[in-house]
Amino acid sequence: MKEIGEKLRAERLNIGISIEEAAEDLKMRPSQIENIEEGNMKAFQDIFYLKYFIRDYAKYLGLDYEELVDEFNEFLFDYTSKISLEDIKEVKKQNENKEKSKKISSPYTIERHSRFKIAPLIQYILIIILVIVGLYFYFKSEHDDFNDNTIAVNHIESKVVIA
Repeated sequence: MKEIGEKLRAERLNIGISIEEAAEDLKMRPSQIENIEEGNMKAFQDIFYLKYFIRDYAKYLGLDYEELVDEFNEFLFDYTSKISLEDIKEVKKQNENKEKSKKISSPYTIERHSRFKIAPLIQYILIIILVIVGLYFYFKSEHDDFNDNTIAVNHIESKVVIA
C-alpha cells in the first residue's frame, strides 16, 4: 500500500499540485489524501471506498488508474490472506455482539403497539352498525318533518273550510 501512496505522491509533486488543491478538486478531505499517500489503510473504515479513492486520485493525476487498482487488489489479497481464522472468528463474534446490543433508533423501524387490540373484523362490524344507526336517525328525522308538514297543511285546510 505504501508503494501505491508513494507513486501517487511523487506524481502529485511532479505536477506541482498541493494536497489541499487535490482534495478540493476531488471533493475529499486533505487528511484522506495524506493517508492514501502514506499508505495508512487503517484510517479508512471501508476498504472499498479506499479503492475508489485511489482510482479517482490516480485518474486525477493522469496515472494508469487500472494498474494502480490492480496493484491495490493484489495488496489487499495478500493482506487478507495473512489474517488467521481465529482473528476472523473473533471479529465475527464482536460484530454479532454489537448487532445484538443495537437499539432501534429510527421512527420508521419502531414497532408501534396500540393500546386496544381489536380484530379488523370487529372494527368493520362496528363501522357498519354506526352507519346503520346514523341512517336510521337520518330517515327518522326526515319522516318526522314530513308528518309535521302534513299536520300543518291539514290544520290550514280545516281553517279555510270553517271560514
